[in-house]
Amino acid sequence: MLWATPPSGQTSTVIGPPVIMDPLKVGRQTSAWQIEIEAMRGLRVVTSSITFAPGGYSGWHMHPGPVIITVKEGTMTFYQEDCTANVFTAGQGFIETGAHPHFARNETDSPATTVVTYLTPPSATTTRIDAPQPVGCNP
Repeated sequence: MLWATPPSGQTSTVIGPPVIMDPLKVGRQTSAWQIEIEAMRGLRVVTSSITFAPGGYSGWHMHPGPVIITVKEGTMTFYQEDCTANVFTAGQGFIETGAHPHFARNETDSPATTVVTYLTPPSATTTRIDAPQPVGCNP
């Protein structure tokens, strides 16, 4: 098993202080759309801007809760633990559970910036958990 690789060529800046929210349940439903968020013991919300230099990467990692990722500038490639690659460009994004190892890299010749919102338990002291590189996946 290969151990986690540290990030390289990236700069992360927290946008404002982390916010702790009391237990909450939010839901909204229309005929074509539905969303529900429930945090029985509260929720810690942290938003960061992460800039990746050309060739910069995150290293293999997970998160203690769901993560909302938006590509603000450039193009980023996100690898899942089965080595599946998904490419997102400026204006695109996705939500991940944070429960599985993943790896992000800027595979272009231009800088790329993501805006990442972490939803974690209130007791979380980090937004990142280093993870081993999956066997057979070497992006």
